Amino acid sequence: MGRLRATTLLPVRRIEKGPGKEGQIDFGTGARVISQKGSRRKTHVFRIVLSYSRKGYSESDFRQTADSFIQCLENSFWYFGGVPEVCVIDNLKAGVIEADWFDPVINPKLQAFADYYGTVIMPTKPYTPRHKGKIESGINYVQSNALKGKTFSSLTEQNAWLEHWERSVADKRIHGTTRKHVEKVFEEEERSALKPLPPCRFPFFNEAKRSVHRDGHIEVAKAYYSVPPEYTGRQVWARWDGRLVRVYDMNFKQIATHAQLEPGRFSSDEKHIHARKFSKVELGAEALLKRVSWFGEHSQRWAKAMLEHRGIPGVRVLVGFESLAKSYDIDQIERACETALSCGMFRLKPLRKLLKDGASQPQESFEFMSEHEIIRDMASYGEVVRRAIGDGT
Repeated sequence: MGRLRATTLLPVRRIEKGPGKEGQIDFGTGARVISQKGSRRKTHVFRIVLSYSRKGYSESDFRQTADSFIQCLENSFWYFGGVPEVCVIDNLKAGVIEADWFDPVINPKLQAFADYYGTVIMPTKPYTPRHKGKIESGINYVQSNALKGKTFSSLTEQNAWLEHWERSVADKRIHGTTRKHVEKVFEEEERSALKPLPPCRFPFFNEAKRSVHRDGHIEVAKAYYSVPPEYTGRQVWARWDGRLVRVYDMNFKQIATHAQLEPGRFSSDEKHIHARKFSKVELGAEALLKRVSWFGEHSQRWAKAMLEHRGIPGVRVLVGFESLAKSYDIDQIERACETALSCGMFRLKPLRKLLKDGASQPQESFEFMSEHEIIRDMASYGEVVRRAIGDGT
């Protein structure tokens, strides 16, 4: 028989962190909440332990969502009066989208929270509880000491008890490993080493993937917001907080920002509309007048007088007037406009009829039509339309 190869079990390396350097976080099973009607609900207890002083914070919740996790973590920072440099977490789904020892994918909302508070979220290696041994024993401690055999009538009652227990029991003990008084070490050595809190709490937001519709908009809370045209048909990431809607590509590069609107309304940024999707009407009166000015003097005078006479509807008439150049010679259009001016005709249909019938002989022009006060300079027509729009609102 071959000799069995001897194996030597390597000792686990214990790593201690300095003041303010690390907080270890985990969830365990909390106490039952029994309502007055007798319904029983289980809870999850969140706990964070500062690695240096072993100062802890505990809070129960009915859920283990990203929002509840962030709220518990934020409450702990304000309870401590500061923020540890690193937060070591388990690979819970509320915090880690994809577990990977080398390059984990953190929940985007949790990452935004960490950036806001200036801390780093550091998941442990999957299935390696010894990497956060301080909180593993901390969870056992709160379950076996604070909550064992207890029930509560509400979540508020349970959390009030946990806060009392932290201050009156957990903080007062001499820790079994450090052999030091937990509260004293925290107050004298660790509290001042924590990072300062920001002026206000994290601005919570909702977020979700959204598909960009064919009209270049996404739906958020039953309102609609535009994104750049190259994202049409693709997925983006939206965040909204009741004030703003921020849109990101799937690499979390911000691509659009809108004020959040009431349901049923649209927010469309002109920068998000492809140049080919702008109608000629949207160019405005002044630009359209410039586009038809090359037709000739009579055409230009007819266009100005028509716009003054017709107001807002005249902008669309200008678009139709410009399109006449596709079917008729400029000389024909000039003669038709001269005739229309002499008769005071400012609709497109009679002008088309003149062109179709081949009216080539100019009628006698009335002198007032050449120099009449209603025919303004070209630059003023944009203001005419803007004023008309303003009066109609």
